[in-house]
Amino acid sequence: MAEINIPNEYKVELTPPDLSPYKTGNTGIPYVWRFESGAPGPNVMLSAIVHGNEPCGAIALDWLMQRDTRPLAGSLTMAFMNIAAYEAFDPGDPNATRWIDEDFNRVWDKDVLEGDRDSVELRRAREVRPSLEDIDFLLDIHSMQHLAPPLMMSGRHARAKALAAAVGVPERVVGDAGHAAGRRMRDYGAFDDPDATQTALLIECGQHWEAPAGLLARESAARFLVATGTLPQDILSEFAPPSTPQTAYTVIEAITIKNAEFVFERPFSGGEIIADKGTVLGYDGGRPVCTPEDNLMLVMPSKRLWQGQTAVRLARRDR
Repeated sequence: MAEINIPNEYKVELTPPDLSPYKTGNTGIPYVWRFESGAPGPNVMLSAIVHGNEPCGAIALDWLMQRDTRPLAGSLTMAFMNIAAYEAFDPGDPNATRWIDEDFNRVWDKDVLEGDRDSVELRRAREVRPSLEDIDFLLDIHSMQHLAPPLMMSGRHARAKALAAAVGVPERVVGDAGHAAGRRMRDYGAFDDPDATQTALLIECGQHWEAPAGLLARESAARFLVATGTLPQDILSEFAPPSTPQTAYTVIEAITIKNAEFVFERPFSGGEIIADKGTVLGYDGGRPVCTPEDNLMLVMPSKRLWQGQTAVRLARRDR
């Protein structure tokens, strides 16, 4: 197992559900289930546990599976992704099992998937890849390292921000281009093609193990399925209408760590609005890293402060 070795300061409030009943799948791919409506409509996917220490997505998919959820139109795929890391999860050291060998959400470049590299995560990505090929709409359910406002990550294209608006939660939507360290699943193939119609969203439901993350994972999955015409409105009966209008942001810079040592100037958790241009955020090998303009939001400052990784992203509010 790759060494992560990040201390945990947060209480583990969520209990990861037992996924063994879903092992067989019904697609020929373990832990991947697809249900056909028999009526014309989009092929829609919900994916969970791309990272093994993020149980909220598993909670949402388990909830839907136990309801025998079936689509009104098109098809619905529910996929549990990084099973090996999920099964290794230890509440006593919950940061240790984000992955086994490498980040499952940085391997989704075609050259990587079809190349010679090998890892637990790459083998699983290659195994589940066929299930993504005809998907029209994807919601990839994640959570965050810090206690911070939840985010819907919409990628680079306007069609995804429009879908996020139709979903309606959470309050903040962030458009971004991903990470220098590798391509995310939500940017795989046509999802990141400016001329395609296939659309993917990635939700960050809050801190990994806080109870509200499990609730938001369920709600966002339900609202996504209604927004795509997959399920009727009545699945939303247990959720209150969104109380706050969404605010959209666009990442203008991802701070990629260039040196062996990066330290933040002070503790950041994400969601902070940095009012003044030139504010020092941290030091990359001793070089100050500053905000390039006024009123930028910090997006998911990382604890994994390793060379080549994203330390934090800077987002401007859309006008």
